[in-house]
Amino acid sequence: MPAEMAVPAWMHEQITAEQYDSWSKEQCAGIEIVDGMVVVSPSASKRHNRLARILANSLEAAAGPAWNADTFDVRLQDVPLTNRRPDVVVYRADTIDITPTRPEHVLLVVEVVSPGSETTDRIVKTDQYAKSGIAFYWRVEQAATGVPLVYTYVLDPATRAYRDGDVFAGVIKVSAPFAVEVDLSTI
Repeated sequence: MPAEMAVPAWMHEQITAEQYDSWSKEQCAGIEIVDGMVVVSPSASKRHNRLARILANSLEAAAGPAWNADTFDVRLQDVPLTNRRPDVVVYRADTIDITPTRPEHVLLVVEVVSPGSETTDRIVKTDQYAKSGIAFYWRVEQAATGVPLVYTYVLDPATRAYRDGDVFAGVIKVSAPFAVEVDLSTI
């Protein structure tokens, strides 16, 4: 194979946490690491990003000063390295300067399902987040009607699996992990 056709090492070799931590923000953008392998994520749609931003802003405002909401990597395990980048992460405010963010810093993760991420968001990430001990998981489905459906899950600590919570069409109104009401029906 000619040199210009050589496949980058990260495409066929597991990377370690140390290697990943040495990469720039630009190199880490748009990827997740699963079992040490780089998984490239396609760019999200404007609707997807708007849903995530509205949720992050609403969750942060409702959570109070002890919690922040944003989008960044959560280190689920070191060996083999598994970093996920949920669309929204609600995390302890006192851990803002701790890197990497770990599941014990996180209260809630939200994934907005996009074409191509259905199985990962509905099955794989649900299992990974539960096994890592994250207490709450929300999955946002972009329904054909235009009104998003939000599926909520609560961790059963004994089984390290999520129990089904409520399902909301458009307007989310919950009391846990804290009281919040978010209207997504007009997006």
